Amino acid sequence: MHEHNRHHRLRSWPELWFADAPLKPPLKHVVLDMHLPEKQQTLTLGPDLTAPLSDELLLRLLSALPDSALPAASLVCKRWLRLLDRLRRRLILLDWSSLPRIPGRFPELSDLDLLPASFFPSSPSPLILTRDSVSIALDPYLEPPIGDSPFISSAALDSGLGTLAQGCPNLRRLSLVAPPASEAGLMSLAERCTTLQELELHRCTDVALRPISAFTNLQILKLVGSIEGLYRGPGVTDVGLTILAHGCKRLVKLELARCEGSYDGISAVGRCCFMLEELTLTDHRMDAGWLAGLSFCGNLKTLRLQGCRSIDADPGPAEHLGTCPTIERLQLQRCQLRDKRSLSALYMVCEAVREIMFQNCWGLDNDMFGIASICRRVKFLCLEGCSLLTTEGLESVVLSWNDLQSLAVVSCNNIKNEVVSPAMSTLFSVLKELKWRPDSKSVLATSLVGTGMGKKGGRFFKRT
Repeated sequence: MHEHNRHHRLRSWPELWFADAPLKPPLKHVVLDMHLPEKQQTLTLGPDLTAPLSDELLLRLLSALPDSALPAASLVCKRWLRLLDRLRRRLILLDWSSLPRIPGRFPELSDLDLLPASFFPSSPSPLILTRDSVSIALDPYLEPPIGDSPFISSAALDSGLGTLAQGCPNLRRLSLVAPPASEAGLMSLAERCTTLQELELHRCTDVALRPISAFTNLQILKLVGSIEGLYRGPGVTDVGLTILAHGCKRLVKLELARCEGSYDGISAVGRCCFMLEELTLTDHRMDAGWLAGLSFCGNLKTLRLQGCRSIDADPGPAEHLGTCPTIERLQLQRCQLRDKRSLSALYMVCEAVREIMFQNCWGLDNDMFGIASICRRVKFLCLEGCSLLTTEGLESVVLSWNDLQSLAVVSCNNIKNEVVSPAMSTLFSVLKELKWRPDSKSVLATSLVGTGMGKKGGRFFKRT
């Protein structure tokens, strides 16, 4: 049986190909003929037409290129790379040992980010950890690999900042890790980089803010106490905020990320920083009653809360809150809005606000949104990702705002077109700007009309 099957089975493809192998050249010779042509072709480059040009003239020509073309132009030759480095204004440093070479290679540098290079060098790893806007190489052999990444020593930080201050006096923006135990590095930056206007300090503490008063032209300041999953720190308290208030009286924008504080610190900033126009609190750790300190910010125009788990645990009596008379914009992004009392206190402090934005906030239902009727001067409202709010809840507030001029509703799935009242439709007709995309499913269905898609497979499957 087996012999019969062996002689009468179907011939395989290799047997068909090589049945007449003795009459044909071997396959390996064919492969060699394909890879070895009779005449090899060589690529010849023409002469460099920019070689006669001086560096100054070529630099003027390269400066006219758009920013999108600069990465490709830097690959033409070493000369172009060297000249384009002289035009570079912004740089992110990944290796701290390369810091001494920056002044000679990038003389016109004005924006420098030292944070990725401030972590302790680890073994090469393809794993990248990204938290917020920070990305570092992750060492899988650390115990634990995630949680508290080590930084370089304080002496190395001070030495590098001193070198940077001597070679790059034209810096305007700088992001770095605050030295924990020494002020020499920040003091040298303040003395030599007199044009520095924007500063971002990570792992910031009260002690690190002592030399902040030496930055005479500082206008934009961001303080980061910690980044969850990346590093931890003691953060900034009322002591640091008081030092900041007395040292940076020309501040225009201030951002506090995962910083502590209370009424005393916020009120000190409001009393001393007369030019402060924008205040951002990211995942704050403020004590109860801090909202009342906002009334001392006499020139504040924008208040932004990002990723806050609560607004104010105990805002206190309404008569002690006060108001911000110049406030124009109130923005809440990724905040938890479940405490009606704290949200009501926020609206009372920002009673004169003109623009309100809710973006991906949890707990914003009809009752919580209805408190916004306290603000009577609203001209612009933006709702995005507020899935608990319904059409009735939106109408109850929006129809009471006589000055409303612009409305944007995006991805709020409980707001339905079918239940819009005639009064709301009339309001839509008189608005200067309207962006109405509340139900993401209906928008998707409308965009797929005529394509045959979105019918749960009805076009491809038939019932039998």
